[in-house]
Amino acid sequence: MSSLIAPHGGTLIDRAVSHADRAECVERAASLPRLTVSIREASDLEMIAIGGFSPLTGFLRAADYKSVVDTMHLTDGLPWSIPITMSVTKGDAAAAEAAGGAALADSSGELLAILEGPEVFSYNKEHEAESVFRTTEEAHPGVAQLYAQEELLVGGDVRVLAFGARESFEVAELPPRSSRAAFDERNWRRIVAFQTRNPIHRAHEYIIRVALEIVDGLFLHPLIGWTQKGDIPADVRMTCYQVLIDRYFPPERVVLGSLPAAMRYAGPREAVHHALVRKNYGCSHFIVGRDHAGVGDYYGTYDAQKIFDEFDPSAIGITPLMFEHSFYCLRSGGMATTKTSPSGPDDRIFLSGTKLRQMLSDGEMPPPEITRPEVAEVLFAWAKSVAE
Repeated sequence: MSSLIAPHGGTLIDRAVSHADRAECVERAASLPRLTVSIREASDLEMIAIGGFSPLTGFLRAADYKSVVDTMHLTDGLPWSIPITMSVTKGDAAAAEAAGGAALADSSGELLAILEGPEVFSYNKEHEAESVFRTTEEAHPGVAQLYAQEELLVGGDVRVLAFGARESFEVAELPPRSSRAAFDERNWRRIVAFQTRNPIHRAHEYIIRVALEIVDGLFLHPLIGWTQKGDIPADVRMTCYQVLIDRYFPPERVVLGSLPAAMRYAGPREAVHHALVRKNYGCSHFIVGRDHAGVGDYYGTYDAQKIFDEFDPSAIGITPLMFEHSFYCLRSGGMATTKTSPSGPDDRIFLSGTKLRQMLSDGEMPPPEITRPEVAEVLFAWAKSVAE
């Protein structure tokens, strides 16, 4: 019997259509109106199907949507901080309601899922933006996506037949059932997850090492779904992660997986969301560093840590590990934080994904104080190929 943490809500959801039921579902889809989902909605369908969004069985209905936006909880009281929704036009909404369901397809026309028992409802985009993203400015990438949605939302259970097009990494394709099996195989009970949409630099590496001292293993779990323009491509990042594991971590204590979710850039709320998702993957601990899931200057440096105080820890389940902003300390010649170093501002080199991307854009090779030389070489070669 597994000793891993239980999924959020107690049950790992599976909404993927089995091979035995596929023909029936395809036939059912042919009789339904066909609706096109966005890239983000296709990503959400995959996360629902594999159980990454447990306990959700589909897109949120009206009551749960309102509860999540206003209270960061589902109507049954379970913490849930990000609304998982599908938007529709009035015409598509009417067609889905009349038929009692809809076939969901991506922009290429490939059938992805069936939506059952649709519930159509209106929503206030500005209210959702202010509540979830803490801003109504369209310059925020998450708000821009929200404002681009259709005028109505439709909730309902989904049965997923296929996943939307995305990059695939065979060695890292570990949906929740597979990651849990991998942890059980290694006899791990305490697993710390690290979320990233950037290549790992020295500040990341430092907090991962500290966290590894108190757990059985690390789940390095980069997000490979939609990210904003300017973020480094997933294939380049995956190469960097593997290089780092091979050279700088004990491989028997690291599992590399990929998260097929889309970024929201919702800062504090997304930190909670990312933690709950990793709970479904079997992780007991989750690293929350500086400005988690942030963008621009929309969130305070440690807002993503403070938000966990708004929840009952037993209801969240997974344990957040909070870390100060780390830096390369010239005085000690290594990584540190204000908690471990007496150095002054002039002796500190602060690192960030933004700074790393800027150096690459300027044609500069990142120094070893920012990222490992082997990782820098991968990034510099990619940046050079883009420039050419």
